[in-house]
Amino acid sequence: MIISILGCGWLGLPLAEHLRDSGHSIKGSTTSREKLALLKGKNIQPYLIRLDPDLNADADPGFWDADLLVLNIPPGRGRENVEAFHLRQIQSVVNRLQESSIGEVIFVSSTSVYPEKPDIVGEEDTKPGEAVRDTGNALLKAEQLLMNHSSFETTVIRFGGLYGYDRHPVNHLAGRTNLSRGNAPVNLIHQDDCIGIIRALIDSDIRNQIFNGVSDGHPPKKMYYPAIAEAKDLSPPEYARDEGKDYKVVSNLKLKHMLDYEFKYPNPMDF
Repeated sequence: MIISILGCGWLGLPLAEHLRDSGHSIKGSTTSREKLALLKGKNIQPYLIRLDPDLNADADPGFWDADLLVLNIPPGRGRENVEAFHLRQIQSVVNRLQESSIGEVIFVSSTSVYPEKPDIVGEEDTKPGEAVRDTGNALLKAEQLLMNHSSFETTVIRFGGLYGYDRHPVNHLAGRTNLSRGNAPVNLIHQDDCIGIIRALIDSDIRNQIFNGVSDGHPPKKMYYPAIAEAKDLSPPEYARDEGKDYKVVSNLKLKHMLDYEFKYPNPMDF
């Protein structure tokens, strides 16, 4: 297949390399001219594409000559009117998709689309405007915009907190004290499993579905992050006393059942 990956960052670049090594022809986008040479050196056809929020006028139209698009552009945190901005970005992509040969889209979303409800949450447990953060509400609207178009098929994968190799949430928590929500379970996923799930979707005949991508294990934060900090020789974070029990756990049962996917890192303690 010819696969275009819009967003070759922490996840998109290793995904591009994996799919390239699997025999696919890969086109990758970056917002940095300096990174074009890096992509080319990895045998990934490089394209300079920006969405600010509209598609840059000088974007090479060859990027859209593909069979499948992996859309991996998260909404920017801290941006004013993040929902409106991200929706214009996605609309710009949709406008281009309608004129292209691309018939399938895999949209990288996030479990931040869910409200903070106590219980196990599945793919249907979303309420517009009730996500934990504005970025979650932006992603939920983007999902709906993509899935409502009939000129291409969209599959959504909602990844949990991302970790792996040079990235881990504990790096931002080390040494902090009096942290809240210590009993809240983590909902994480390793980079290798993100890539494995996207590969499984590409190889399958499943379309027009939404999946949660989180690992099996959900240890509480007050146990998990200090243990990981110790393993990484970081100062462990400290949590305030927490009597709470009603926190959400994101379910991956649909993913495991429909894709028959086996996690490489089912327990985030085995990082």
